[in-house]
Amino acid sequence: MGKILVAGIVVSIFNAIVGMVTCGGIFSWVYKLEPTNIWKPMEGPPGIEFFIGSFILSIILVFIYALINKGIPGKNKLAKGLVFGLGVWAVGILPGMLATYSFMTMSTTVVIYLTIMGLIKTPLVGLIIAAIYGE
Repeated sequence: MGKILVAGIVVSIFNAIVGMVTCGGIFSWVYKLEPTNIWKPMEGPPGIEFFIGSFILSIILVFIYALINKGIPGKNKLAKGLVFGLGVWAVGILPGMLATYSFMTMSTTVVIYLTIMGLIKTPLVGLIIAAIYGE
């Protein structure tokens, strides 16, 4: 349980840093693409509720890894972490982005950005989880 908690904390911190650097910084311009009325107005960083929710979801993600890690293909724990992260992207982000593109009036550029960001970030999260949790 301790490894799950530690990995959840590290993943939450990683996600917050990546979010600040990318969504809040380098790529913040994508949120100015029309239509902009889909976004809630933000006067600063997300509230504490967001970070608590992010932490809870990180714990759940690590717990899922803990449940299935023996069945994840890979020669070592880092390879398993990458495969896990790619699997999360394939079954989590891809369907969500398809639905977003199909049913929402969001800029196609934003959908592409979020899809690529997920493709980069989720394998890294998988690596973090695998490195901390182990096999």
